[in-house]
Amino acid sequence: MQLIKPSLSIMVVFSSVISFLLTKGADDYVAGKWTMILLLFIGGMLVTGSANAINQVVEKDSDAQMKRTAKRPVAVGRISETEGWIFAIITGLAGVIMLGQYFNWLTAGIAAFSLFLYAFIYTPLKKVNSIAVLVGAVPGALPCLIGWTAGENNLAVGGWVLFAFQFFWQFPHFWAIAWVAHKDYSSVGFKLLPADEGPTKFTALQAIVYSLVLVPVTFAPYYVGMCDYHGVQGTISLVLIAMANLFMIGRCVTLYKKMDVASARKVMFGSYMYLPVVMFALLLAKAV
Repeated sequence: MQLIKPSLSIMVVFSSVISFLLTKGADDYVAGKWTMILLLFIGGMLVTGSANAINQVVEKDSDAQMKRTAKRPVAVGRISETEGWIFAIITGLAGVIMLGQYFNWLTAGIAAFSLFLYAFIYTPLKKVNSIAVLVGAVPGALPCLIGWTAGENNLAVGGWVLFAFQFFWQFPHFWAIAWVAHKDYSSVGFKLLPADEGPTKFTALQAIVYSLVLVPVTFAPYYVGMCDYHGVQGTISLVLIAMANLFMIGRCVTLYKKMDVASARKVMFGSYMYLPVVMFALLLAKAV
């Protein structure tokens, strides 16, 4: 369970499941929607858990030096590197094969690519350049595309809209985390903030910019026909998304004004709330 990092993995798989439910193809499975949701959840957890396990094996020395990660199982030696790799290989293969068998091989291929990009490109890049955050945002957003292809078996515009939403959401979210944990991260050489000087006005301004970009992206599903803005449910959905965006922008502006860890922590926790609110709002207005 500690290798999988269930709280993080569940959040990742959550976006995949909601994206699946937003497809019209989700209603066509003979096995039934709830059965497919469970299979998608398990397959997603296996792939995500594999990526998290590899991350802990590769970063075991860095984890041992940071307060927030020092008790991870590989870092303290409760699980050996070999055991970690065995676990990661088994769960990764099982998850990819499961997605291919029960859904389609396009979904499985995207999941495998996401695992590779996160574990073998993003993870080592964190000590090289802050562009790692941009690279890491791709596998972080691919669960939306995985959910979409699981329902539709194509890479149509709806899947890319969902991908874009989670892609841009990650920047204020992750920079807030990097701000709060800056001392820990910088002590082991992680370069995760856009400015080499650490938490700066530039970082806070970047968070505001990306939270503003989220506004048109979160309303895009209505313009491409994924969601219906007519009727009571459509109106409620639009109001919820508008309020969530104002909330997120407000928190980022507060960070820019105050420039402190407390405000960064509010952006971080605010982003955790923002994601499910917008996702559920989109599902509420799903076009029949």
